[in-house]
Amino acid sequence: MESITLNALNYAYDDHRLLKDFSLSVKSGERLVLLGPSGCGKTTILRLIAGFMAPQQGSILLEGKTVSRDGEILVAPEHRNLGMVFQDLALWPHLSVKGNIEFGLKARKVPRQTRELKIREILTLTGLQGYESRMPSELSGGQQQRVALARALVLEPHILLMDEPLSSLDWELNRRLRQEILALQQKLGFTMLYVTHNREEAFEIATRVVILERGEIRMDGSSEEAERFFVRESR
Repeated sequence: MESITLNALNYAYDDHRLLKDFSLSVKSGERLVLLGPSGCGKTTILRLIAGFMAPQQGSILLEGKTVSRDGEILVAPEHRNLGMVFQDLALWPHLSVKGNIEFGLKARKVPRQTRELKIREILTLTGLQGYESRMPSELSGGQQQRVALARALVLEPHILLMDEPLSSLDWELNRRLRQEILALQQKLGFTMLYVTHNREEAFEIATRVVILERGEIRMDGSSEEAERFFVRESR
């Protein structure tokens, strides 16, 4: 089953065309990485899928349902059954770890007893037990990243969008969190669309890599095929 389907998307900003007739499909449970330099359209694609903006032309389907089409948002972001982890994490600085994780559950009016159970489960999954009362400013970069992941995953999304989530971390922490993200995806089975400009990160995480350049697909294949692509390009 196709989890995400993008049909002939067009999007321009200030007369700069970011996407032109862009089409892509992502299967359920797939780990697809969008790889490319800054300005190639990666984040624009995530924002369109999330529903933060609409394609000026073209359509977006999530699990077979049209959610945006030709400049119109048909399904609001909060009703798309997806989670998103931003590059800057976007944690609420005035809320504790528990408060950040609980925020979306409260917005959905999940009963308190159910909220408490879900929070305990996700704290365990992300290794945050004992940090419930800490504020974001009291956490390390890796711990803040885990809170952002926990906040997204506690809502049990079918799709997780990740926009350069590890770019600000040092190499060792980046490598360790890659492994944790992979373990979470394999355990929970969500579809993951991951944006990065880091080749090593992409090749380790992806079951499929899409290389973008100026809003167009240069290569679509496995990590091994992507590595061979870059070898050919460097000759």
